[in-house]
Amino acid sequence: MVPPLFRALAAAAVAALIVAAPAHAAPRRWVGAWAAAQQVPEPANALPANALADATLRQVVRVSAGGPALRIRVSNLFGTAPLRIDAAHLAREAAPGSGAIVAASDRAVTFEGRAEVTVPAGAEYLSDPVVLAVKPFERLAISLHFPEAPRGQTGHPGSRTTSFYLPGAHVADAELPGATRVAHWYALSGVELAAPAKAAAVVTFGDSITDGHGVGPDRDQRWPDVLAERLAADPRTAGLSVLNLGIGGNRLLLDGLGPNALARFDRDVLDQPGVRAVIILEGVNDLGTATRDGPISPAAHRQLVAEMIGAYRQMADRARARGLKVIGATILPFAETPTYHPTAEHEADRQALNAWIRAPGSFDAVIDFDAALRDPAHPERLRPAFDSGDHLHPSVAGYRAMAQAVPLGLFAR
Repeated sequence: MVPPLFRALAAAAVAALIVAAPAHAAPRRWVGAWAAAQQVPEPANALPANALADATLRQVVRVSAGGPALRIRVSNLFGTAPLRIDAAHLAREAAPGSGAIVAASDRAVTFEGRAEVTVPAGAEYLSDPVVLAVKPFERLAISLHFPEAPRGQTGHPGSRTTSFYLPGAHVADAELPGATRVAHWYALSGVELAAPAKAAAVVTFGDSITDGHGVGPDRDQRWPDVLAERLAADPRTAGLSVLNLGIGGNRLLLDGLGPNALARFDRDVLDQPGVRAVIILEGVNDLGTATRDGPISPAAHRQLVAEMIGAYRQMADRARARGLKVIGATILPFAETPTYHPTAEHEADRQALNAWIRAPGSFDAVIDFDAALRDPAHPERLRPAFDSGDHLHPSVAGYRAMAQAVPLGLFAR
């Protein structure tokens, strides 16, 4: 058996060889290629309490950049006890939604040279580098074996991607017959790639509209997915990855489905490896939930708008302090949605916020999603062709229109 110390030294040597380039080549660094914002899964999206007791969980992610090696980030952010994983593998997915892998691409994942890792409660843990040449938009299957079920689940319910779990240790199995299928991610928050020094990441930060509400499983049709494809196809922006840090139901000011935006901003945006810019699209849930229990006074409406602007300012200041380009996105129309029963006061608040977002100096740049998706005849509503039907979330065509509305010149060096 290879001693753990030797394995750890070998892993460190591999990392050094990957990241340090030859004198004739551009140096490499770690850049995020996929990420998911973590939260406590609500009861409807949580796994049964003992589902992961001596069980394998295989999850699929689509990376938006390529490189010669990668590492994964395991998350126990909301766990109430240490999380133990005693085996992990990654491989290329054989076919979307199948749970099968390309056996020749299967690689063991280690942590400090060991097959197992214990992640403290409230923490995350990076794996050792895994040598596997990955192309942009490849789908990778990451398989974890849990000897005991997590105490306090951490995950991302809005995966729009099929995951698989079944009893026993099956991390290297080419197929998982009999596995239970769920459209959620758990205990996995990031994939980083060894990338050229000029590579960087763009974070899309928001709520269910960024998370891709309404997109079918394994289709990769969210607006950040389409934006990533546009960036990769343009010579000015090739090499930029897109990290989707949306959470369905998220708000700027109050916790709901996941921590409030201001609370999670540092972790989900500023701490992402290689991040160069952030697009902030938040606010519609603050407006809608403010009157869920009944009307509020005009003074309360004014205070809500002022507090939301304060949150935008806080995020912009934090991003600029880290050298990031911070891009504001206007709030989409949501008139007539049964989710919130918006009134003329809601529309006035939305217009006031969008005017502030568009104003010079509020952000470094603006993406006007409102202008791109509103109905010209009824600007308080989504254009019918871009409406999913609930008058709040865009359709797949709407998400594509959002991605097309992003000026790629914002990200060119």
